Amino acid sequence: MANNILVTTTDTLAGYRIVEYKDVVSANIVNGSNFFADWKASITDIFGGQSGTYQRKLHKIYEEALRRLKEEAADRGANAIVGLKVDFGEVSGKDVQMFMVSAVGTAVRIERE
Repeated sequence: MANNILVTTTDTLAGYRIVEYKDVVSANIVNGSNFFADWKASITDIFGGQSGTYQRKLHKIYEEALRRLKEEAADRGANAIVGLKVDFGEVSGKDVQMFMVSAVGTAVRIERE
């Protein structure tokens, strides 16, 4: 059922009306990079260009955050999430670097107009 959850960054969905606000839903994913990924990224940093390794890792944890949001919304009886906000960050210290994706939205029930 979570696959059927509509998600939008706007407060409304065209062609639908919100019939019930369920709750705020959120997901925070923190994922560490590994030595090999860090090494490849440092080479890219020296010579310029994009780091495909880090881009793939960020995309993976972004997708995980959305999956968890949809599951949480479905568990609350919602069929959509409005007002999605996503924040990307980095947690680092003591020679450890981790990526963080935080996502939040409002779980709602919608009906076609």
